[in-house]
Amino acid sequence: MKVLVELIARSLVDLPDEVHVREIPGERGVTYELSVAPSDVGKVIGKGGRIVKAMRSVVSAAAIQDQKRINIEIV
Repeated sequence: MKVLVELIARSLVDLPDEVHVREIPGERGVTYELSVAPSDVGKVIGKGGRIVKAMRSVVSAAAIQDQKRINIEIV
């Protein structure tokens, strides 16, 4: 899942080398902290949060077969 989050984020930003994903396991599931360049934060969040919501939906759908809960946070 970490690779999927990183792949999606890299395709959205202008500086793909600045994309870093950190995986944090928790009690309920896994949280991925996504950090991008300051100039690319708006591109990852999207207007009204649409892009990040779509990313969460795609990753959650991919995690259903593993029966895990996934959360993405932008740092």
